[in-house]
Amino acid sequence: MSPRTVSCGIVLLDPNGRVLLAHATETTHWDIPKGQGEEGESPDVTALREMIEETGIALDPARLKDLGLFVYRRDKDLHLFAARASADELDLSGCTCTSLFPRRSDGTLIPEMDDYRWASIDEVPRYASRSLTRLFETTLSLAELHRLL
Repeated sequence: MSPRTVSCGIVLLDPNGRVLLAHATETTHWDIPKGQGEEGESPDVTALREMIEETGIALDPARLKDLGLFVYRRDKDLHLFAARASADELDLSGCTCTSLFPRRSDGTLIPEMDDYRWASIDEVPRYASRSLTRLFETTLSLAELHRLL
């Protein structure tokens, strides 16, 4: 059995309880900003770094609420944090992804994420992967999170 990996990410909610989703370049799905830690990096530091790399949004660590570890897929768990977007973070037109990966077809480096949107609870299944949709529908209620933050 292969070891499970852990991705760390941030569930960023706007004042209306919509969640920030980033579009994974050259795929059909949208995801929350997340990724795997580097050697010796704590989960919160990983989550904050991934948020900056994938969206350009820099959050103060004090704003994060640690939600803990979630089973995500057969081979991966998620360590998630939540935060409420401030007024100056609501306009996603300035978001930019500095994290690059080689395109499958020709190896050209392309950004990991190429578009951003606020998605309501009802819209999540239309955009997000099945795994992320299932997480929000079963173990991590966005409505509950909206009340807590």
